Amino acid sequence: MNGLTEKIIGAAIEVHKALGPGLLESVYEQCLAHELSLANISFERQVSLPVSYKSVAVDCGYRLDFLVERTAVLELKAVEVLHSIYEAQLLTYLKLGGWPIGVTSEGTACRAPTLSVPWLHSATSVSRR
Repeated sequence: MNGLTEKIIGAAIEVHKALGPGLLESVYEQCLAHELSLANISFERQVSLPVSYKSVAVDCGYRLDFLVERTAVLELKAVEVLHSIYEAQLLTYLKLGGWPIGVTSEGTACRAPTLSVPWLHSATSVSRR
């Protein structure tokens, strides 16, 4: 885990400690944006993710929840269980955008192969175990 990932996870843990599980994703997004700002971490919210197919731009309406420091994709999920489709979605976003780091944060459970922290699943360097 690199320093940026640690900062993102730390901010997400702060939000989780304050709010707990059970709220809408939009609430976690607003609070996490505030927490990242307090930590002086630069980010963009709801970043458009263009898809190109055989040299044709396809406007599918995909949006990243957060692009942190122009390096890490942070996707929020307000779900009870983090299914493998969310990991696949994150890995696809990383591939399409060329970003090296991805973190999926979810509100109630954790299915993290490399990290035992509530509310978070981290997929760094686009690798799987």
